[in-house]
Formats: sequence, C-alpha cells, structure tokens
Amino acid sequence: MKPKLLHFFFLLIATAFWSCNDQCKETRVVRRFSNLTHSLMELRTQVKAASPKSLENPGKMYVFGKYLFVNEIKKGIHIIDNADKSNPRFVSFISIPGNGDIAVRDNILYADSFSDLVALDITNPENATEIERVKNVFKNGLFEGGSWTLNESIGAINDQNVEYVTETITVDCENNVTPISWWGGIWAVADRAFFSSNTSNAAPQSAGNSNGQAGSMSRFALHQQFLYAVGQNQLHLFNIANPKKPVDFATVNIGWGIETIFPYNNKLFIGSSTGMFIYDNSNPAAPERLSTFQHGRACDPVVVHGDIAYVTIRSGSACPGTQNQLDLVDVSNPSSPQLIKSYQMENPHGLSIDFPTLYLCEGEHGLKLFNAKDKFGIDKNQIAHFKNMDAFDVISLGKTLFLIGKDGFYQYDSSNPSDLRLLSKILVNKAI
Repeated sequence: MKPKLLHFFFLLIATAFWSCNDQCKETRVVRRFSNLTHSLMELRTQVKAASPKSLENPGKMYVFGKYLFVNEIKKGIHIIDNADKSNPRFVSFISIPGNGDIAVRDNILYADSFSDLVALDITNPENATEIERVKNVFKNGLFEGGSWTLNESIGAINDQNVEYVTETITVDCENNVTPISWWGGIWAVADRAFFSSNTSNAAPQSAGNSNGQAGSMSRFALHQQFLYAVGQNQLHLFNIANPKKPVDFATVNIGWGIETIFPYNNKLFIGSSTGMFIYDNSNPAAPERLSTFQHGRACDPVVVHGDIAYVTIRSGSACPGTQNQLDLVDVSNPSSPQLIKSYQMENPHGLSIDFPTLYLCEGEHGLKLFNAKDKFGIDKNQIAHFKNMDAFDVISLGKTLFLIGKDGFYQYDSSNPSDLRLLSKILVNKAI
C-alpha cells in the first residue's frame, strides 16, 4: 500500500475508533468568528462626537488632567470628567471605528482607527472634532474579538467579528478530548482560539508638553516631539512637533508579536509575545535596538523603575503558551538584561509601580499589591488581594489608583496602599 493511502487508511480507522467510543455531552461557551469587510471611505465618515453612553466592552484607559479616557473596544472612546473622584461624570462618547489606543498632548487626542491615525481637538470635550488624519499607516491589528488587515488595493478593511455562543459539544468521556473545528478562518480546540503570531507609574512623559498617562497595556507612547505606536511587527514614529498636524515620520521593523511600549528615561521597553526588546532612545528620531530579553510564548506587558523591569507573562485567549508569571529583570546594563527572579502568578495582565508598591492585575482573579523592596522576596510581601473584580490594567498616580477590567472601571485612594480605599466604580452596562 502506498504511503499516502496508508496514512488515509489509518486516519479512517482512528476516526471510526473515536466515533465508537463512549461519548459525553458538555456545555461550553465557544467563540465563533465571521469575516467582515468595511469600506475605508465609509469608516472615515464615522469619527464624530456623540452623546454619552454606558460602558459595554471597555479596553484601555488614559488619564489627562481631570479627564479619564476609556476605550470601548473597536468602537470609540468615553470621555469622563473626574474632577469629583467619588462621582465621575460621563461627558461624551467619540465614535471611532477600529479604535484600541489613546494618547493626549495639549488637548489633542490621538487614536487609531483601524489603518489610520486620527487627531482630534478635545478643547471642548463635549464636542471633540477631527482635525487631522494620517491614512493607511497601520497594516493589520489584533483585538480580543479577532484580527483585521488593510486591503489598500480596494480601499477596505478585512475584519473579523466574534460571537460567544453556548454549545453542547460531544467529547470522549474517558479522555475529555474535543474534536478540532474550524471557525471563520481560525483553528480552535473547544473554546480556545489560537492566533498566529504576527501581539515609578505609567510611562513617564517628557517635560515641556502637557501629556497624559497611559497604562502598561498601551501601544502608544509620547516622547519629546514624537508619538510612538507599535503594530504587530513595527514601531511607527509620528512627528508631533505641531500637535495638531501629526506627520508619518519613520517605521522601525522590530519582530513579530509586538504588544506594548513603555518609555523610561531615554529607553523604550517594548513587550512582545516572545520577549522584551530594549531600545536606546537617546535620539528620539531613530531608536536603536540594544538587546532582547527572551521568554516563552505568552502575552507580555512591562513597566520599569530604576534598574529593574517588571514583566508579566500570561497565557490566555490570544496568547500562546502556558506560563503565568512575574519576571524581574535587571536592566542596569540595557545591552545585557539579566533575570533576577521569576514569580508564579495566576493570570497576570497589566501592572504599575509606585515604588515600593507594585500593583499587579490578575484578570478574573483580581488585583494584587506587593511590597517590591526585596526583589528576591516579592511573593513573601503581598500587601493585599482584591478578588471581586476582573483586572486588566492599572495606573498608579501616587495617591490615586485607576483600574480597568471587563466588568468596569475602579478608582481608589491609594495614599495608604495597605488600606486601599474605593472612591468610585463604573460598572459595565451601568446607566449613566
């Protein structure tokens, strides 16, 4: 029998054998993907200020003055007046299709809209207006709800939509094996989708301009006259010497699976699905790679204080790998980063440090606080663990702590970290 026929013969036997085994029914929540095509011409008419709306699917957050900016994944940005921290007030919602990231300088808000960078004047937060657009600078992207790519030849975005469906699935009772299925172009096993790898406080900002604060999950960063934006494999530089007129300046190829960026002093710390890249940013117009700190395949945000980088590595829906840990990395010699110690965590996401207090989000497991003074004993110096929340990212501004998660936005008085006091919360789908 020929090899190909033999292989097919055994495949049939294996299939028949499985179908003859005892089978069980299991109810699971699965993700189904459908493909969508958006006209760029139409998308570019949809950026506009709208009436305030409630949180539905919050993503990243940004703090600027008395205002909070909360991303509604792929839909736009909530603007919230936070002058009264015990009673934050929704001001408006800016509709921005394909939005995931935010940065603000001098009352100019920068946001991605699928392939475009959009600049909006938010001098009047209730009536934000688009003032500039840099077209077709981002070629692809990845959201929790699927990936998208730019099709310049026809002027379109090839997008994916995700739907969460409760299904009854047949499994092998003995081994709990679920058949492999194909959903909208992505192979998956059971309810887990596997994507190809193409993913002090918040990042300190430069003096001389009025900038906001981003979280550790941010893909945008401001430094001197530049806005940096990381894509899946590139670092984009936009010249914002004139904040109202961002200019596509340069592109630096980095590698695949790029996820986050954190500027610190004259360095850029870039998180990827395979490690942390360190770039010398002494010349902000031309960042140069110094080194790479590699780890197993997993999602990877990073923050830095002094000579130590704090890196979280997690498994998850769009993150290949099974590691869930906090790595402390010595970056005193940025050309040769060295592991200090790894700490096992549950499912670490974003983090922030107001030394010596380290705030670490654990996804559905909540928020953990550590005293990080002893770099070899962080696990022995846990200050608190808040469990009744879903924690995605956190920003510490000394006496105030901001936290975002799937269930909403939380704000704390953190002047005494050992006695964190809730000031307010905005829950998902809560009426405004």
